[in-house]
Amino acid sequence: MRILVVEDEVGLAESLRRGLGVDGHWIDLAHDGHRGLDLALTGGPYDVVLLDLMLPGLSGYEICRRMRAHGDSTPVLMLTAKDGEYDEAEGLDSGADDYLTKPFSFVVLAARLRALTRRAAAPRPSVLQAGDLFLDPRGRRCRRGPHEIELTARELGVLACLMEQPGRAVAKLDILDEVWDTPHGIDPNIVEVYVSSLRRKIDAPFGRRSILTVHGTGYRMAPDGG
Repeated sequence: MRILVVEDEVGLAESLRRGLGVDGHWIDLAHDGHRGLDLALTGGPYDVVLLDLMLPGLSGYEICRRMRAHGDSTPVLMLTAKDGEYDEAEGLDSGADDYLTKPFSFVVLAARLRALTRRAAAPRPSVLQAGDLFLDPRGRRCRRGPHEIELTARELGVLACLMEQPGRAVAKLDILDEVWDTPHGIDPNIVEVYVSSLRRKIDAPFGRRSILTVHGTGYRMAPDGG
């Protein structure tokens, strides 16, 4: 995911950058409200905005209101030291999608971010396509041109994650969270095993290279199918 973090506590902001970066996400930082709003409106697109409530210049409330007024529907998760129910209500009323009180668990934060992006995702088309590579997730069928390719259920799930966002890097943890029923405790490197298997089935026999490695992040599907 590409995430904008707007947080004036430099230590916390850097901690979030490191922690989310380890999970394979791309992070942009802003330490004041004006810079945060500018990045939110012109620096994206972002998958989610992590927004502190109390900021120099513009508050998190105001940033969120202005984003929504500009038609920006990017999911917003507000972070704040305040824990009153009226503060939470005001945050949600200003257009935020979720609310997390400091101090917070990084594990919970990461799960909230994944949940937000899942809810914001567009409905899946019935058939996914990248060049001459076609995938029907519901029918559990895959083909390259006229050639049918037999895939396992897990392989189908991993391939669908990549084909839903052609050209865009998808983190291993996002694939794990989407495809595995109980991803907690599973080594994210298991995704590499399934990507290798997919490459042997959908690419190698056809002289193609459709699944590309994005070092430090995960994988992306070539929009032309390789």
